[in-house]
Amino acid sequence: MGMADSTFWWLLAGACIVLELVTGTFYLLMVALGFIAAALMAYLGVAMTGQIAMAAVVGGGAVAVWYAVRSRRPQGVAAQANPDVNMDIGETLTVQAWSPDGTASVHYRGARWTVVQRGAATPEPGLHRVVAVVGNRLVVDKA
Repeated sequence: MGMADSTFWWLLAGACIVLELVTGTFYLLMVALGFIAAALMAYLGVAMTGQIAMAAVVGGGAVAVWYAVRSRRPQGVAAQANPDVNMDIGETLTVQAWSPDGTASVHYRGARWTVVQRGAATPEPGLHRVVAVVGNRLVVDKA
């Protein structure tokens, strides 16, 4: 006695969900939707070719729709410049003097930091605002 067609589709959907949990690839959930649609077609007694077609249409369509939705969303700020991730973004500090190599050393939050200015402008001493943290360097703009 063989496995019911619907069981096959449910197992594939479950495998996709498990893989999605392991990899974090949201697209696998969209593929699982296709397999679920095929399982429902199997319950309705549709032939295997119809089940496969339904899995392809629903799964592929869901992937295409999700891709379109994601590509239209504005991209988030990189973690190194995101104030929700890094508490230093937006803070101000005073640069007393810049080195010839375009860096400065400042005392900030109880430690010595290397500071670099964003952009090609000539760095000037004074008050600066942190716009990003790259490794152990603070990237600043003139405040």
